[in-house]
Amino acid sequence: MNKKQKTMLGRILVSAALMVGLAFAPLTGWPRFAAYLVPYLIIGHDILRKAAKGIKNRQVFDESFLMAVATLGAIALALTEDGDYTEAIAVMLFYQVGEWFQSYAVGRSRRNISQLMDIRPDYANVERDGQVVQVDPDEVTVGTVILVQPGEKVPLDGVVVEGSSTLNTSALTGESLPRQAAAGEEVLSGCVNLTGLLKIRTTKEFGASTVSQILDLVENASSRKSRSEAFITKFARVYTPAVCGAALMLAVLPPLIRLGALGLAPAWGDWLYRALTFLVISCPCALVISIPLSFFAGIGGASKAGVLVKGSNYLEALAQTSCVVFDKTGTLTQGVFQVVGIHHAALPEEKVLEYAALAESASSHPISKSLRQACGKDLDRCRVTDIQEISGCGVMAQVDGIPVAAGNEKLMAQVGVQAEPCRQVGTVVHLAVDGAYVGHILVADVLKPTAKQAMADLRRAGVEQTVMLTGDREEAARQVAREVGVDQVHSQLLPGEKVTWVERLLAGLPPRKKLAFVGDGINDAPVLARADIGIAMGAMGSDAAIEAADVVLMDDDPRKIAKAIRISRKCLGIVSQNIVFALGVKGVCLVLGALGIANMWLAIFADVGVMILAVLNAIRALFVQKL
Repeated sequence: MNKKQKTMLGRILVSAALMVGLAFAPLTGWPRFAAYLVPYLIIGHDILRKAAKGIKNRQVFDESFLMAVATLGAIALALTEDGDYTEAIAVMLFYQVGEWFQSYAVGRSRRNISQLMDIRPDYANVERDGQVVQVDPDEVTVGTVILVQPGEKVPLDGVVVEGSSTLNTSALTGESLPRQAAAGEEVLSGCVNLTGLLKIRTTKEFGASTVSQILDLVENASSRKSRSEAFITKFARVYTPAVCGAALMLAVLPPLIRLGALGLAPAWGDWLYRALTFLVISCPCALVISIPLSFFAGIGGASKAGVLVKGSNYLEALAQTSCVVFDKTGTLTQGVFQVVGIHHAALPEEKVLEYAALAESASSHPISKSLRQACGKDLDRCRVTDIQEISGCGVMAQVDGIPVAAGNEKLMAQVGVQAEPCRQVGTVVHLAVDGAYVGHILVADVLKPTAKQAMADLRRAGVEQTVMLTGDREEAARQVAREVGVDQVHSQLLPGEKVTWVERLLAGLPPRKKLAFVGDGINDAPVLARADIGIAMGAMGSDAAIEAADVVLMDDDPRKIAKAIRISRKCLGIVSQNIVFALGVKGVCLVLGALGIANMWLAIFADVGVMILAVLNAIRALFVQKL
């Protein structure tokens, strides 16, 4: 909670306490008016100031003007009759409570995305006069040879001219499996060099490099997203001048007509009373309070269901979602490599896995970690000697004095054994023990158990199209798409290409339909920001993705997307009910007030009574257990 929110909360509490105290105070007349004016000004001085500023800037009919006219009119009416000032203060108080909740929810959720984007390189290593110096990446020209040491980020796009290494490309593709880079191969900025020294000849300036483009997309994509104005502001632009003009005419025209046409006394007092009653009836507090409350009750209900929605505009957009686009790794899959099978085993499977885990025990590669985890027991690394990591092939070692080779088919060819092919999609670790082939281990990123059900739930929720965009290989992407039931799949994409695909899909949507993108990695931040609604995985997702998103799934369960859509549609239904109810009742009461049939009691019901009923209806949005 920031300082501004704390100040507003203090004003709300002080104003409410003074109202309660004044209810028991034996005051009348001007002292009573002055006493009630204190809590009114405490809670509403900023609204009055905004209304005055709007009048000064010739932007009169906004939300602040609406609240100022309604509450000041109620005070004026109470003053003429030495009546109750509580209603005017309560309207302003409840309005400020709604504003505070909105400010608190949005302020807590949204931070500066750029602070979390840690893929920007700080320097580039350039060799000058036999010395390696660090320079700003912006200063490096095309064709310069740069050095990237293990643990450093690749600062600019280029081609490897010397050395070989393993690159962590997760910042770009979202895929956790590193890839090999050798002389002659292209590398992209934003990758992290894991093992060997690389010399890279740059092919782009920093401003045109991949990492710079990602940062630019994150910082500017939000500006391309349409933001609809709040309903109450648009409504006030028509409603406020209409009712204020009607009240003024009601106070002036009938007395003048009575005087001019009939020659009778104008009866100014009677028509002024009717006009003030008309103004109190027209006070839109039922809408001003119940509509934001409906949205934030919906947000609260979604939070209880494990879905964090960062604003009422995103809840409204969710209700119009017809296309949901998914990243693959960490979104539909668990994002962690696991052993999913051992095939053609010439030894007991436990022994095959143990040999492979021991041979890979010194490696930090994700595949090596998955082998050790699948082994399920502590490994004695003293049993392993003479470890040799063959770049791009695998590992050779002595385990209990027995030569063991674990890696791909190239490694098997080097040790002179025939590897059995694997017909399933995934990373295959072939194993040779003492010069003999003993089988292969299949390692893959496994599906989330709820992914398939999530697709079925989305179709039942009325989503017309599901798409998967991923940086992974085509075979792996298509297999996941088949298993979960995604309608379209596009693979081997960089972040900028994902944005391009999302823009194509957006262009093909019918009017008033929305597109949601679901992702979890830093590389997903640009497309999360570009989509109508960005949905991030909160438990395992990167900070950048969570901050760029509009909706966060706190437990990474993709089934919650359909639930969030149903919650949003229930919330929008309640909002529509409140609008029709409030405007319908007020319309009838305004006619009765203008005819002199409605008195102050009916005016208070049309204002406070409708507000209470609308608020009670809005609270229903909190209850989502049966959805």
